[in-house]
Amino acid sequence: MALSWADVLWSPLWAVAAFFLGLRLQQRWLWRPRSCPVQLKGRTAIVTGANSGIGKFIALDFARRGARVILACRNQRAGAAAAAEIRAATQNPDVHVRPLDTSCLDSVRTFASTIIQEEPALHILVNNAGASAITKDGLELSFATNHLGPFLLTNLLLDLLKSSAPARIVNVSSSNHIRGEVDFSHFKGENLTYKMDNVYNNTKLHQIMCTNELARKLQGSGVTANSVHPGYVMTSMLRHYSFALRLVFKLVGVFFFKFSSGCLAVAHVPLHAEQGAVSVIYCAVSEETEGITGKYFDSDCALVNPAPLARDPALGAKGFDISMRLTSKY
Repeated sequence: MALSWADVLWSPLWAVAAFFLGLRLQQRWLWRPRSCPVQLKGRTAIVTGANSGIGKFIALDFARRGARVILACRNQRAGAAAAAEIRAATQNPDVHVRPLDTSCLDSVRTFASTIIQEEPALHILVNNAGASAITKDGLELSFATNHLGPFLLTNLLLDLLKSSAPARIVNVSSSNHIRGEVDFSHFKGENLTYKMDNVYNNTKLHQIMCTNELARKLQGSGVTANSVHPGYVMTSMLRHYSFALRLVFKLVGVFFFKFSSGCLAVAHVPLHAEQGAVSVIYCAVSEETEGITGKYFDSDCALVNPAPLARDPALGAKGFDISMRLTSKY
């Protein structure tokens, strides 16, 4: 029997619709924080960039589990508002704000010094903060904010983490690292092509390389270090893109971006950030990830291989050494 034009047209459309529907249904079957019974009473957690977006939901989850939670934020007013919301939502009064700008190494040192003086223990460190330009330290802003600042913070707090073991370090990364390049002159903005995606991709590649090297150095210490891709999440980070590109992101995001399911809802947080927090929370608290280190988790909470460059131990060691020298110099 001959097919009509309508049959020819609708057949592929139904296939596409079924494909997208399958994607949306799959997101409902992902690991959910509320299904994880792990409690954090008596444990201390630091979340950087926790005044909004993914970081705020991570801090909220930790507070729900009874942890002492420190929101490390550049914007103190926004941080105080976020802490108040979290305290009200969780009935956990042990939620606090401390000033931290990861693009400024002096700020990182001051924050770390305060934590070491005030906190007897630290069990979870989540480096979640993200920004191109040159900082007052002479470093490229994206590398300072996304990599060198968190790198310095982690190293300054290592002794406290070790003495609190078992402890976990979780670095929020991105699958975009696959398109990153290794060029250590980029740390100062030299030889760097200033396209936002290029700069961001490079920082995330270096971040994973150094996380893997840190994990090798921490073997046997009881402290684990892993990288996590939270997924393509609609957060305030999109404000850096053009209106046309944001519109495309939102249209495509209906099927591919992570969306809020409402189970962790807090007022005034951009929609969809909640789902982006899931893989980070999984890596930070779940029993399944206990003892796992030097790995990369995707947005579905699965262990996957990062880009070949990120797995190169020689590059990781070199990147770690250069990062150490830069952060000790400035």
